Amino acid sequence: MYFVFKGDDLAVIFAVVFGFLWGAAIFNMDRYIVSSINKSASTNKQLLQATPRILLAIMIGMVISRPIELKIFDKEIKERLKVSYLNGQRAKIDTLNEAFEKKYQVEFGRLNQQKATRDSLEKGIKADRQKLNFEIFGNKTSETSGVMGYGPYAKRKEAEIKQRMAELDSLKANINKSENFVDKRKEFDGLFTEKLYTKKQLDSLSDIAGFADRNWALGQLKFNVDGTRDNNTAIAVTFIGLLFIFFECLPVFVKLMSARGPYDYAIADGDEVSIHHSKKDKDFHVEVADNIHETRVDSESSKKKEIIKGKAYRDLEKYDWDGE
Repeated sequence: MYFVFKGDDLAVIFAVVFGFLWGAAIFNMDRYIVSSINKSASTNKQLLQATPRILLAIMIGMVISRPIELKIFDKEIKERLKVSYLNGQRAKIDTLNEAFEKKYQVEFGRLNQQKATRDSLEKGIKADRQKLNFEIFGNKTSETSGVMGYGPYAKRKEAEIKQRMAELDSLKANINKSENFVDKRKEFDGLFTEKLYTKKQLDSLSDIAGFADRNWALGQLKFNVDGTRDNNTAIAVTFIGLLFIFFECLPVFVKLMSARGPYDYAIADGDEVSIHHSKKDKDFHVEVADNIHETRVDSESSKKKEIIKGKAYRDLEKYDWDGE
């Protein structure tokens, strides 16, 4: 129960109080069910009597073993929760970005086209500069004269480069305006505030994780990150649960396997005595009822006769004899 109230200032006190109540309830229930198994009955009937307790033991074992498993695999659970939180935050950011790009699809299309044009211009300017250098230094190519010096071709090429540079500067200014617009819209839509968790934040989130998240992470420990089954962890978790189930079922199994002892005989004798007393009390009340039956009939009959006679006398007194 401590893990249920973990994080509260009075967690230990709550754990002790509720643990005591839980233990007392289970103890009294065990004591009643186990002691009520009739060892003088047939094996099938004993198993039938023990079935509710066995089913209850399975549920109790599962309930008790879960907090223990959470504590034993606490480190692995925290690591799995960190991965889950990080993946969830990354998916959230990706979803927001996709929705934003879809919302401003036209603006992004124009911006991408401008960037493609910029890249093409930069490549063209770089190639023209190389041709200009070849012309000035007299390197012979299919597009240069091979004559060293700053001639008409070099001047024309330099003018083209300046014109393209002016176009590139204008295009970069437009790109900056578009990017500033997109950044402002991102800030307005809250995309800049959504960031991946830091290590400190992940540690904090895993420490304050609730029972549902920790229980989910414990179930995920049975699988590796790539989705394959981790048999070692799965077997460990399963056997911890089976161990507590076995402990809960042990009193019933011991009672079923043990022979009749003095306590069983005393219980059987007490039951027989109680049954005998009950039968004798029944016979007593039946015999008394039979003996007083005739007296009750005679008394009731005499009473009814007197009542009828009294009514008849009153009717005679009221009768008008002169009228006849």
